[in-house]
Amino acid sequence: MTNQLEGASWIRRMFEEGARLKAERGAENVFDFTLGNPEVDPPEEVIAALRRIAAENRKGSHGYMPNAGFAETREAMARRLTEATGVEFTRDLVLMTCGAAGAMNVVLKAMLDPGDEVIVLVPYFPEYRFYIENHGGKVVPVETDEAFLPDVARIAAAITPRTKAIVINSPNNPTGAVYPAGVLEELDTLLCGLERTVVAISDEPYKALVFDGARQAEVASIVRHTVIANSWSKAQAISGERIGYLAISPRIGEAQALSHACTFTNRTLGFVNASAIWQLVAAEAGDAVVDVRAYQEKRDLLCEGLARIGYQAPKPQGSFYVFPRSPLADDVAFIGLLAKEGVLAVPGSGFGRSGYFRLSLTTPRETIERSLAAFARAFQAAG
Repeated sequence: MTNQLEGASWIRRMFEEGARLKAERGAENVFDFTLGNPEVDPPEEVIAALRRIAAENRKGSHGYMPNAGFAETREAMARRLTEATGVEFTRDLVLMTCGAAGAMNVVLKAMLDPGDEVIVLVPYFPEYRFYIENHGGKVVPVETDEAFLPDVARIAAAITPRTKAIVINSPNNPTGAVYPAGVLEELDTLLCGLERTVVAISDEPYKALVFDGARQAEVASIVRHTVIANSWSKAQAISGERIGYLAISPRIGEAQALSHACTFTNRTLGFVNASAIWQLVAAEAGDAVVDVRAYQEKRDLLCEGLARIGYQAPKPQGSFYVFPRSPLADDVAFIGLLAKEGVLAVPGSGFGRSGYFRLSLTTPRETIERSLAAFARAFQAAG
């Protein structure tokens, strides 16, 4: 724990720095782009379902349940997944979890022996390292290409006899890259050509947050050996409710055995069950999504404003993050210049890719507008 704390997430570190600066300068003088914590309200369908289910107070809805979750909720998830992917998911291959983070820890615990390897694509959400190391695994970072897309040749070179899984995250945190079907097809060809099963763990909390009319290709439709970890935290702006699911593709040869193992680890890791009432809400309103146009408008405002100043800030295709290039090669030093101007951002080195920094679009539009002058001063200070 001491070693892990020393390498703990820059996201939280900058969030804590923000609390200090707000106390020192006043909240109105600090522009916080650190946490991906949705500031919009959940869709009305979600709140209406929550009210209705709470008022109904159906018999047995607050008691113990099967470790994998309510059967009716898993049935609803399996039906939606089958319709979306064309793959015949069944409720016995779906587990309700405490968010996507819970889902990932459940499946990693079920799969990994000490020393087994998990490939992560750089840049990556830094908590992946802790999830993997929680269960004795070894992180194997593999660089993406210039567009932050998976480089299948590099992935192939990184696979060893100890490789158990590769983590896929699209739309991506921190880059906003959306992985096209062609890249996923190349990955599927690679994984299916191996002598043993290597599972793609598809972390999908941003799947519904794509811009400009685009769509995220269904990973489970293309990559046969897929396990989906998902949550409604981002798509429905309910991150504090910690509700998600794990779905195991029936095209994995040992799908049933893996499902049984995950049901066991879901209990023994202490999660036991996802929130009962939110499982029932998910069964009714699981398709609802926040208005993505609000994030797209803020993306355009921020990226175009940064570009006018001189930053290299390509517009992300999805998620709610922007990942500009740092004007200084030392991105941590540049984060310091931003902080002097009251702008809180996360260095790219915290995601494994130095020379960049991450900005969250979950801040109010007015904050973005007022922050641009501070971004300009930091850019000038960087020379």
